[in-house]
Amino acid sequence: MVRNPLTPEQLEAGRQLGLRLRDARGDRALDDIAHAAGISPETLRKIETGRLPTPAFGTVACLCDVLDLPIEDLAATWRQGLRTRLKAVS
Repeated sequence: MVRNPLTPEQLEAGRQLGLRLRDARGDRALDDIAHAAGISPETLRKIETGRLPTPAFGTVACLCDVLDLPIEDLAATWRQGLRTRLKAVS
């Protein structure tokens, strides 16, 4: 199976997701949050830095649960970013 390259918009959305999750983590240890979410610290590091721009939905859901971050907040952030990108293109 060949995977299509991600678009610049998808890469930016992944970067924004990472920033939002990093903000939600605050001063809590990355290792503690990762283990509580059932993922490796390296995976969380990649998500937070945008190097893994399309994590699995289950991963995002677990992180939201551990971080006490409503997944709807992430969806709203994504929608706002999409609106901003669409306005810039028009």
